[in-house]
Order: sequence, then structure tokens, then C-alpha cells
Amino acid sequence: MRNSAVEPPIEPMLAKPADELPPEGDFLFEPKWDGFRALVFRGAGELFIQSRDLRPLDRYFPELHAALLERLAKGCVLDGEIVIAAAGGLDFDALQLRLHPAASRVEKLAKETPASFVAFDLLAAQGKDYRGKPQSERRAALEKVLAKASPPLYLTPMTRSRAVAVDWLRRFEGAGLDGVMAKPADAPYQPGKRAMIKVKHARTADCVVAGFRWHKSGRDAIGSLLLGLYDEHGMLQHVGVTSSFTTAARKQLVKELQPLRKNAMENHPWREWANAGAESSRMPGAQSRWSAGKDLSWEPLRIERVCEVKYDHLQGERFRHAAVFLRWRPDKPPRECRYDQLEVTPAYELDKVFSSGSSGS
Repeated sequence: MRNSAVEPPIEPMLAKPADELPPEGDFLFEPKWDGFRALVFRGAGELFIQSRDLRPLDRYFPELHAALLERLAKGCVLDGEIVIAAAGGLDFDALQLRLHPAASRVEKLAKETPASFVAFDLLAAQGKDYRGKPQSERRAALEKVLAKASPPLYLTPMTRSRAVAVDWLRRFEGAGLDGVMAKPADAPYQPGKRAMIKVKHARTADCVVAGFRWHKSGRDAIGSLLLGLYDEHGMLQHVGVTSSFTTAARKQLVKELQPLRKNAMENHPWREWANAGAESSRMPGAQSRWSAGKDLSWEPLRIERVCEVKYDHLQGERFRHAAVFLRWRPDKPPRECRYDQLEVTPAYELDKVFSSGSSGS
């Protein structure tokens, strides 16, 4: 892209979840926005909006493309979030509706529910590459670049005070934000690396939807979705199921997932388990001492869909209980659904648990 020191595509810098904000250290704290991650590249006479999975987003947000082309200086590259604000706060459902193949539909939604871009990092400005600069320096430069920013372009709030950030975590949820980010002040921009910390209001995970089981009522309803995460070796492991659907949603899922059933087993990562015996503990359909002889047969789906689920904790490498379905994630590729996104609970000796109470004496 002409007049830009940083050319697309670039993987965005990522974050690793944590239970709480770092108790000490030099961090920049920011609200965590609930939208579509995007990088904006402003060239000499053109503009390109790149999604988290390196695809163009411009056609889905024409109003944003035009506004950013007008408001951003040449050679500017921003990292941020595309959001849609509604009366009750951020509206992620409205964002998902934008990913529609019909341009006429997108144009209609752009007028009814216009999107905004919230910038929180600077990769380049005035022909200078800022990726190697510390976060604190990039933030200072970002504030200068966006000193006269006007809607739909916004600069995210930032504080160095942990106490303020904790208050944000409590208060901002009501506006649809889903946590707080902690960014090391001296860290450079690291594409594709989980170099930041995110604290959300609940444990969530983005999982591959690799298959499903029919509902006990029959083959007109989905009972549960089989979830997968990629391990460090690139193998898709079965981590649990999500079954929190209404009756209407179960029937709708049958229609929605039907296209993904075609030739699903042909290149499915679990195809070797399809005919394996129940002794295979990793097989999605394996019996367990808790299954009480239930039919755990499953139907494969092509590895294309990702959903976000809420879970309480891991037991070994799987969710302890059925996860709660939150939403589809059309903006996230399956390959990014890895174990390293999950919060790692520090090990603790069982003897210390038993000895932590009173002795009874």
C-alpha cells in the first residue's frame, strides 16, 4: 500500500486471559471492547480494513470505510475494534448481521445501524513503523494521531492506575464491554503473539464446532454441539459439548448445520475415531462411567464454524461440565481455537488443601 511503512496483511497482537489484573508492574489498562478486531491501513489514496483472520472487511462496513478514508492521515495504520452501539450498549448481534453476501442488505444495515471504529494501538504513522516501539510510546503517538478524531472514529480510554481499571471492570460491563486489557508498557507490538493480558467477567473459550449429537426427541433437533481445541501439536482435541439451546434453536440448528455435513468425514481430524472402540477415551462417542449406556453416537461437521462458550473450569484437558453456548464467531478462523487461549490454573498440592482448615483440636 503506497505511502505506508507497514503493509497488509499483519496478524494482530493477541491477549491471554487471566483471573485478575496484574497486582504490580508497569501496565497500560484499557477497556476490552466487544466487537470485530480489525487493522486499518490508510495508503496514499486508498484504505484497507483487515479482519483478525487477515481477510478484507471493507465491503461489510462501507460507511466505516468512507469515514476512515476521510479522517485518517496517509500512511497511518491502526489496530482496534469495530463496534456497533445501540441504546443498551454494544450490540454484537448487529455486527454479525453485517457479514451478509448481499451488498444491498449490507448497505441497508449500514444506514440503520452504522458501525464505529475504536482505535487502541498504532502500527505506523507518517511513514514511520512503530511496531518496535514500546506500548507507552505507541500510545502517546496514537493520542497525537487521533487528537482531533471524530465519530465514527474513537480513541479508547487508557489508565495506568490499577484501581481505576478495577473500577472499569465493574462498571463498564453494563455498557456491553466484556473486560479490561492490561498491556505491558515496555512491550513492542508482537503480531500473532499473546503478549497482552485480558480479564473478562467470565471464563470463555472460542471452540471449533466439529460435530453434533441428535436430540433425544429425534432427528429434527440438535441435542449438543461437539467442541474442539487444537493442542500444541496441531491436533484437534475433543474438549466437551455445549447443549444450552431452546427447542426452537435446536430445530434451527438442523437447517443451519446441514451444509456442513456434506463430505464432512472425508478430511475430518476425528475420522480415525469414527470406527474406534469405546476404549478410546479421546473419541467423541466413547462411553464413560457417567454415560449410563446413553447413545453417544455423533455426526461430523466440516471444520469451518467457531463458537464462543462459557465454562467453569477444565478437568484435565476437557471442560468439567457442559459449556454454555454464547454466540457464533464468524470473525475467527478454526485454527485459532487453541488451548493456549485458556486460563491456566496454577497447580496446588492436595495435602495443603486438607491441612488449611482447623485440626478440630
